Amino acid sequence: MLLLVVVTLAVIGVRNLFGLVVLSGAYSFIMATLLIAMDAVDVGMTEAAVGAGVSTVLLLSALHLARTEEAPGKVFQPVAAILALVTGAALIYATWGLPGYGDPNTPVHQHVGPYYIENTQEEMGMPNIVTAVLASYRGYDTLGETTVIFTAGLGVMMLLRGRRRDTKPESPAEKDDAPSKDDEA
Repeated sequence: MLLLVVVTLAVIGVRNLFGLVVLSGAYSFIMATLLIAMDAVDVGMTEAAVGAGVSTVLLLSALHLARTEEAPGKVFQPVAAILALVTGAALIYATWGLPGYGDPNTPVHQHVGPYYIENTQEEMGMPNIVTAVLASYRGYDTLGETTVIFTAGLGVMMLLRGRRRDTKPESPAEKDDAPSKDDEA
């Protein structure tokens, strides 16, 4: 968590867009690691693939086509700072009402978890409960995540394919044989 705060503060202070893209990719990767550590493996893998992988490649490709320095602007914007502080305070206030992390007495552990454990074998015929949840009970959600990752990967491939450059240099003889603008007129 401390590393996420450090990377966030670095993102706020950086003025170079290349550095910003790299730091954003690092933030996404750290967040994916945190999600996996909290047993949200499917969400963590999606964050790693889309947030740290595809988004970083896509933004680096866009930077290749554009300038890498941010346009100068206001250093401090009080309205944005106040809005960020109010939003942060509201989020911190909302966390006080949450149950403790890993508490077995939370509503989600009292209703959905036991239902899956008791009924997965009978309803789905799959011995692995995680596979049954991801493939059957939450099948549309998993299909949506897979579609997002596939579409993002396809978009990046198309973007990078369209910018392929001819690496074969022209020989001096070919340059001399080419008609000049004066010859065409």
